[in-house]
Amino acid sequence: MSWLWAIIVGLVLGLIAKAILPGKQQIPLWLTTVFGILGSVLGNAVATWIGVNDTRGIDWTRHLLQLIGAVAVVGVGDMLWTSIKGTRQRA
Repeated sequence: MSWLWAIIVGLVLGLIAKAILPGKQQIPLWLTTVFGILGSVLGNAVATWIGVNDTRGIDWTRHLLQLIGAVAVVGVGDMLWTSIKGTRQRA
């Protein structure tokens, strides 16, 4: 069941990250989900590192760090994807 939650959270975080980033990202939905999962893992690692990974109630700081991680991973991943595929549209 934890893998299912990881996929759902990864999809949601990836889609939110794509909405936050300016412009149109060229990555497919499956890669958005993978990048969202990686961003979530990165955010959890940072939360653990600074000591806010397990607090009482809702872990707002951890969730914010997960979103920041997803934005970073989706942004970098989109640049890598478009450089590999060569599909960046010129403005």
